[in-house]
Amino acid sequence: MKITRLCALALTSFLAISRGYADQFGTAGNTFTIDFVTVGNPGNGNDVGAGGGLYSSPYGGVSYVFQIGVTEVSESMISNARASGLLNVSASVTGPDKPATNVTWYEAAAFVNWMNTSTGHQAAYKLNSQANLLTLWSSPEAWQAGGENLYRHKDAVYFLPSENEWYKAAYHKNDGVTANYWDYATASNTIPTAVPSGTAAGTAVFYNGINAYSSPANVSAVGGASSYGTRGQNGNVDEMMESAFAAPNDLPGENRTYRGGYWFHTEDAMRSDGRFSRVSSGESTDVGFRVASVPEPSAVILMFGSAVALLARRRRGSSF
Repeated sequence: MKITRLCALALTSFLAISRGYADQFGTAGNTFTIDFVTVGNPGNGNDVGAGGGLYSSPYGGVSYVFQIGVTEVSESMISNARASGLLNVSASVTGPDKPATNVTWYEAAAFVNWMNTSTGHQAAYKLNSQANLLTLWSSPEAWQAGGENLYRHKDAVYFLPSENEWYKAAYHKNDGVTANYWDYATASNTIPTAVPSGTAAGTAVFYNGINAYSSPANVSAVGGASSYGTRGQNGNVDEMMESAFAAPNDLPGENRTYRGGYWFHTEDAMRSDGRFSRVSSGESTDVGFRVASVPEPSAVILMFGSAVALLARRRRGSSF
């Protein structure tokens, strides 16, 4: 009984401290950090229209806890990674804090692979040396959580978000293991207010039929947050996902899914039912990406063990 309660308290502490964190990448003067938020409530259902909104699509159910970038990947993240050894990836040059666009799916995958290998982890995707061709992993090598995914390696720590992961982080109400979702990635069923930049709740960078913006905002100023704390999943730039548009991920050259809308697109692209297809080799000034992650098992054990030890010290001499 004592051990059970101690472990429960430790797990609660672990979940509390794991809600947000930053990972560092790069070398010497080219280091940068990516902020992540934790997307919990594992085992939630797909969106079946139970959240009270007008729009839905049957995605968003994820059986495990994962992390996702608070913001889109920026141009400076790409340039710092290139200066630290990343090869065969280039991006737009409109400003260091602007979202990295003009990137193919393969280049985004190569960036994620570099995030893994530069920090001592397994590459997520089996790419050729030019980062323009994908080979599927074998079934024993492939990701199995939530269903077999031959695109992603089972031991990868960083990866492009699947459509279900992206959708959950954007639209799920973060109200437990439910199938409740918002229509928009601003934790609302109301159309966001169009703004050129900022972080006010209920806002997004998009075209409302009146105000037309000439470029995306900096990744840190892209409107209000989702229920899990991400920003810019509505508006600013469309975001490509790991997932093939026609599931499952079993053909390496398939078109990929992208969602979210961009700065010169109307609100219909931002809704939870807005879903689009793009070729893997294509690139555009209005499409970027964000990254997702799961902690290493060793890191979870270390953090959980630290929480147990801390609680044990605090509770020594008391009864449970």
